[in-house]
Amino acid sequence: MTTDPRVEDLLRELAPQVLGVLARRFGDFATAEDAVQEALLAAATQWPTEGLPANPRGWLVQVGYRRMIELVRGEQARRRREDLVTRRNPDDRRYAPAADEELTAERDDTLVLLMLCCHPALAPTSAVALTLRAVGGLNTAEIARAFLVPEATMAQRISRAKQRIRASGLPFRMPEEAERAERLVAVRQVLYLIFTEGHTSTAGPDLRRIDLAAEAIRLARALHALLPEDSETAGLLALMLLTEARGPARTGPSGELISLADQDRSRWDAAAIAEGVALVTRALPRGPIGPYQVQAAIAAVHDEAPSTEQTDWPQVLALYEVLGLLVDSPVVALNRAVATAMVHGPAAGLAALDSLADDPRLGGHHRLPAARAHLHEMAGDRERAIVDYRAAAAHTSSLPEQRYLTMRAARLAAEPVDLRDDPV
Repeated sequence: MTTDPRVEDLLRELAPQVLGVLARRFGDFATAEDAVQEALLAAATQWPTEGLPANPRGWLVQVGYRRMIELVRGEQARRRREDLVTRRNPDDRRYAPAADEELTAERDDTLVLLMLCCHPALAPTSAVALTLRAVGGLNTAEIARAFLVPEATMAQRISRAKQRIRASGLPFRMPEEAERAERLVAVRQVLYLIFTEGHTSTAGPDLRRIDLAAEAIRLARALHALLPEDSETAGLLALMLLTEARGPARTGPSGELISLADQDRSRWDAAAIAEGVALVTRALPRGPIGPYQVQAAIAAVHDEAPSTEQTDWPQVLALYEVLGLLVDSPVVALNRAVATAMVHGPAAGLAALDSLADDPRLGGHHRLPAARAHLHEMAGDRERAIVDYRAAAAHTSSLPEQRYLTMRAARLAAEPVDLRDDPV
């Protein structure tokens, strides 16, 4: 959007505030979002060369308001927008941004926007895209690049999401109390989806998409600031910080993946770890305990350990047992099996993995054969480890993961066989 990081950060901070002003005033989220995007584009073009206006938020509101008027009066506008123009005459001084208290009031609608963008009626991919655009302030091209899809594809995805919201007739306001908790669960899920894609890309040449992970953390911080007493939101932010703290050590000079056991822990972000540990330590006693808090606690155990060998694996296993009671997830069961192997030996871990072999949710996923390969290697069964490493490599679209798994198999295949233990 702009090469000036100060302007970029400011625009992303102000985007949901300005959108909230226009959406509340006009009652048309989709059109307001278009108007705000054009205001952001104008600011990204003008501010780096002309300097920041005295009131950046007010500047964006006025530009967005004028563009909103143009859109609702356009000949191509939908009948609903035309009706809106009829009811609210743009020439009426009551709606001039300089004189309207609602347009100039300092009100933060970020939480309302998040809940609207993460409505259960939207598919997860649409909710992610709309959240990044409406709340994150990213333009369509930036979101498309982040998810490695053509810009036209991402534009269609965002357009369909806005059409779904328009067709639903959802008002721009906080959901009723009965619905609020469910909608907040959806918000957390969307933010975590953004983070996981940034932390470990599902496809493409790079293991990480640092900007995407950073945006997820920024949005989680905003949500935590709006709901400081919500323990699961604190847990989500803690989980992101504790996980991303290892980011600098996860890749080598050529972008190759480095496993947790082989990482240089001195490169981990100590400040992020301290913040994450403090967050989850405060959140757990408040309750109720939720899956993000438990996952953050697991990440904290890993981050505070001097090495893989010195990790408190019994505590990790106990936490995975708790997590398994909270969520029915094959990935949780898979990670619990690995922790079981670290505590009780690889045979116990492999037995636990056998129960996941027929789970359709893991069908075609690389994680199961990768975990099995790791435990076979721990057990000294080199041939089976090689087969599973190769199978795992064939089932991932991430090039760094493919290379890592293929190299593990190649290294095992190249190791000389020790004949001393073979029967005579």
